[in-house]
Amino acid sequence: MAAIAVTFPAISAVPSPLYSLYQDMWGFSDAVLTEVFAVYVVALLCSLLVFGSLSDHLGRRPVLLGAIAFEALSLLLFLLSGGVAMLALARVIQGLATGVALATLSAVIVDLQPEDDPKRSGVVNGVAPLAGLAIGALGCGVLIQFAPWPTTLIFLILLAALGFAAVAVWRSPETSTMKPGARESLLPKVGLPAHLRPRFFSLLPIMIAGWALAGLYLSLGPSIASSFIEDDPYLTGAIVVTALCGTGAVVVYRLRHREPVTVIRFAAGWLAAGITINLIGLLLDLAPLALAGTLISGIGFGASALGSFGVLATLPHPDERGELFAFAYVVSYIAFSVPALIGGFASDRYGLHATALVYGSLILVVTIIAFFTAGRRHPRQDSNLRHPA
Repeated sequence: MAAIAVTFPAISAVPSPLYSLYQDMWGFSDAVLTEVFAVYVVALLCSLLVFGSLSDHLGRRPVLLGAIAFEALSLLLFLLSGGVAMLALARVIQGLATGVALATLSAVIVDLQPEDDPKRSGVVNGVAPLAGLAIGALGCGVLIQFAPWPTTLIFLILLAALGFAAVAVWRSPETSTMKPGARESLLPKVGLPAHLRPRFFSLLPIMIAGWALAGLYLSLGPSIASSFIEDDPYLTGAIVVTALCGTGAVVVYRLRHREPVTVIRFAAGWLAAGITINLIGLLLDLAPLALAGTLISGIGFGASALGSFGVLATLPHPDERGELFAFAYVVSYIAFSVPALIGGFASDRYGLHATALVYGSLILVVTIIAFFTAGRRHPRQDSNLRHPA
């Protein structure tokens, strides 16, 4: 299940290095680029809202198999794509599949957590998405730069990986209690049970800061990187995405034994430092300094994922897991997409460099807020969770 949880984010990251290549081939603007990026996230959010808790009712296995089938369809559309319209359609279907898969896989990983290792699910749910994003971006960048068929080969490889994933899911045990109410669960809803709200809202600033930064890197990051380095621009863009997400994955693993709530302030501090260095690198047009800032930001990004998902894993009753993780991903992906979409339009009007500076400065402000708020404990809430009425 952890390997499959890496595969879906890896597939979603593959278009990031390809965006610059598609721009060169089809001549579309930064605004159109971020629109294509955004339609994926909108589809993902709709998927989470409608199907996010479906596995609590129908079972994890059938829902995951459906997600794999839709993901495979999106890859076939990428292979056939000859323009922006087909590219956008492929991203929409990919978003629908990824939304279902992320919420379901997160619940499965918590279901399979050993009783003697209560932190494991938070570690896996933190490492898997970041490792997947890093592997997908870097693998695609390397293939674009050095292998034949730059817009084809990567999707053939991913189709084969999905075939293995389908076999693994088919042979895996069912972990859901499959409570009744599947039809009612399809009604879109955004909300949390009252007993989960204080702890969840305390995590919002760090979740917004981390995922808004990731949205910048996965949409406009390759274009920003190519403005520094003209040689090998596609590989350079992939390396930038990998530096952020790969560093984050390593950090999640290294900090796996810490209490998740104590990691939040650590995450905010490193994010603030990395963003500040990045902004200085952009101002001075120094690529090495900007890369150093990216690596430091990656430490904070990884720690924010570990802290937030680690805390979430401790909160719900098993029957609430699908719904809770769906809501968490809705918040994360709104932060991931909306600022990036605004940034794309701003880039066409004010320039990529100026947009990146303003974008980074706003994330820095949110990160500072997270430093002072995200690690707060709620003793009364913790007591209620330990001793439910």
